[in-house]
Amino acid sequence: MYSLRYTFIELPTTTMPTTLPLTFSAAAPFDAPAYPHAHARPPEPTPLPWPLKPFGSATCGIERLPDGRISHWIRHQVLRGVTPRMLAWWFAHLEGEVLIAGRRVNRYRAWHPYDHVHASYARRLPDGSVGPGAAIRLREYLGANARHGVDIVTDIEKLDEDGFVHNPRVHGIGGLVRMEYRFTRVAEGTQYDNRLLIGGTRGWRRLVTPLLQRLVFDRARGLAWLRHNIEEVGQLEHFLPALYRQETGLDE
Repeated sequence: MYSLRYTFIELPTTTMPTTLPLTFSAAAPFDAPAYPHAHARPPEPTPLPWPLKPFGSATCGIERLPDGRISHWIRHQVLRGVTPRMLAWWFAHLEGEVLIAGRRVNRYRAWHPYDHVHASYARRLPDGSVGPGAAIRLREYLGANARHGVDIVTDIEKLDEDGFVHNPRVHGIGGLVRMEYRFTRVAEGTQYDNRLLIGGTRGWRRLVTPLLQRLVFDRARGLAWLRHNIEEVGQLEHFLPALYRQETGLDE
């Protein structure tokens, strides 16, 4: 078994929707409400008062694992002012809005103002909370590109202050995609590391892994995901600490 490893510095700029009119001012007066899950196209841009993190702000790469899966991994810049507890809370509270510069913005759209369309909980735990055993419904377009649409339900395996693991279903089938996140408390905030694993490890899932990697999640889509994830994670330090304190009354 051989290994491939890449480190990337720059990608093409994000492709924007072309529906007119488009407004790119961070001072735009409009709110940004939630889109329904049925919104089957890239979102209208929702400019915010801060820039997206550049691709080069993180260390990342793509490698083939000994079991045949492809790992897309990222070591992000430290999220300043964000604690692991805030991150665990965030993934259990993706629904709702956040107030940014006097505008009410859907939380999921604030997390990536150009790519994210919809997030909701397809299944909660019996007590109404979100944790292992719950499921999230997600719709987004990597790089605001209609060719890189994501429309999935993903099952939560782990969610706590140490990290987050969820398993997206591909056309309703599990065991082909896995996402792992690790949260490490550091002096300035949190070191956030994550990886996306493409491919199965057992039975027919392992046999179809090469087709999945070539036809469904190819190298171009993998690069688009890396950039998208660096941008979305970088957003959190701008609004999550204030939102967490407002919603929980806790001060960390």
